[in-house]
Amino acid sequence: MSSLRRAMATVCVSGALDEKIAAAAAAGFDGIELFENDLLVSPWSPAEVRARCADLGLTIDLYQPFRDFEGVKPEQLAANLARAEHKFDVMAALGTDLVLVCSSVSPATIDDDDLAAEQLALLAERAQARGMRIAYEALAWGRNVSTWDHSWRIVQRAGHPALGLCLDSFHVLSREVSPDGISGITDGKVFFLQLADAPRLGMDVLQWSRHHRLFPGQGDFDLTGFVRRVLDTGYAGPLSLEVFNDVFRQADPVRTAVDAMRSLIALEDGIGGRPLPAAPALSVHAFTEFAVDGRSGPALQDALRGLGFAHTGQHRSKPVQLWEQGACRVVLNSAVVRPQAAGTAALSAFALTSADPDKSRARAEALLAPELPRARGPHEADLTAIAAPDGTSIFLSRDDNDWRADFLPTGPVLTDGAGLTRTDHLGLAQPFDHFDEAGLFYHSVLGLTHSTSGEFAAPLGLMRSRAFTTPDRGIRLALTVALLRRGDWAPAVADPQHVAFATDDIFATAAAIDRLGGTTLQVSNNYYDDLIARFALPGNEVDRLRRHGILYDRDPDGGELLHMYTPVYGGRVFFEILQRRGGHDGFGELNAPVRMAAHRHLRLSAARELPR
Repeated sequence: MSSLRRAMATVCVSGALDEKIAAAAAAGFDGIELFENDLLVSPWSPAEVRARCADLGLTIDLYQPFRDFEGVKPEQLAANLARAEHKFDVMAALGTDLVLVCSSVSPATIDDDDLAAEQLALLAERAQARGMRIAYEALAWGRNVSTWDHSWRIVQRAGHPALGLCLDSFHVLSREVSPDGISGITDGKVFFLQLADAPRLGMDVLQWSRHHRLFPGQGDFDLTGFVRRVLDTGYAGPLSLEVFNDVFRQADPVRTAVDAMRSLIALEDGIGGRPLPAAPALSVHAFTEFAVDGRSGPALQDALRGLGFAHTGQHRSKPVQLWEQGACRVVLNSAVVRPQAAGTAALSAFALTSADPDKSRARAEALLAPELPRARGPHEADLTAIAAPDGTSIFLSRDDNDWRADFLPTGPVLTDGAGLTRTDHLGLAQPFDHFDEAGLFYHSVLGLTHSTSGEFAAPLGLMRSRAFTTPDRGIRLALTVALLRRGDWAPAVADPQHVAFATDDIFATAAAIDRLGGTTLQVSNNYYDDLIARFALPGNEVDRLRRHGILYDRDPDGGELLHMYTPVYGGRVFFEILQRRGGHDGFGELNAPVRMAAHRHLRLSAARELPR
């Protein structure tokens, strides 16, 4: 296993062929699958492509695809063999000896396994005469051959040494035939392995394949079990990614290739191949940092005071404030330079406690997330920092106090404030192009567990959510993304971010926030009228919720979530206060559209009140 090479199909990334090849090499791949369309539109000759790959240390492991060959009438067979000889000439110039032959999708294909085997054997004989081989693949939407076991029966029937299988995880795992029998394939007859993950979707398999494949670890397929079964056959070729994805094929090819390599590294670790440094246990949120300026900084300060926070520390060498309440810590940083409009605040960093920050750093580096360079003064905490896909810095601290000495006390003594006890979770909106990348990052690099996924209809479009946690729920992250980029016809929050603080008594906290002059979001009366019908809550209990703008959710086991929100500050930042009862483990996803509509109503009302 440790000697297996890593390859990537050129169809995985965007750009022209030269850009695709350069991206694969920069990410550390050993080889590529050359997709025929990429060669056809390239100004380079096959020999020039071969030379460029060699210069970059890449091999061309597979040429693909060769379509609609088997199960044809004699006159079509002659044309297909002539076409194959031309492809063999191209392969010779490319320096590759393996071609992918897909099961036919032509309506004219004859449903006859003996005929298909006979014709594939004839093709393999031609290939062998040129020192080449044929990898036969069952397309999940093949006309007559659409499952791996059917393709294997045909290869067995053909009985030619230059004919073997290409097993593609998508084509295998998207169909109803179990992959369990793959381990029994004859040693050496799996010629090539293609890997792709995907979400489980109830849709046409061709559309599913063409638009929704993902890199390993980003979807719902059991790729670990699949690869182990293939390796049981004695397969010793490359682990190769073949991912058709609309986002990947429009994104930065270098960044996409790095994401692809990270997925393979994590997959190999999962199947017992090249082991990664173990992910040290993470325990709690140590602090959350917001980048602010002269307009957004005072707005967040007022908001924090209204929530019962105290300004307890000033950084020794930087314009950075520490605000605290219970175990909730917020840092306001006026020194971060970010490409954002004046008056905008942004969640620029957060800190997590790690049982071993050095091992966390080593794992991150092994997964292509190197440590960020940081300037620090004498005697200041040396925190490990890595960058998340959206640019947020993640600090890794040995405990939640070893950075506190960087701040000089400002005098205020911590009190109960409004009863907030700790940070429950962070809500991070992700750039559309990097949502799946972010999920893989938090799972593989930090070792967080994917807990829930969902979609919900928001006032300005469909939203997707995905949550990651530690096993004990000491750390929770909720990622969201708009499935289509929003227009600008009305005021909208661009990539909203929020921190959710826990309380043991949300009604007492709400009353305290009122006394402190804080502001919470008001919610439509229609929502509360519906709660009576939906959950059979007593009218007086609903009135208590309504009075403070508290939202309510209940899980099937009776666990309850009570939560409320502040307005948006600095253009994109808001806070959530929540109480979990009875082990409720969700994030109130059903209430997200209610919160978003209330935020939008508040923004529109404020816009109408602006002087003209």
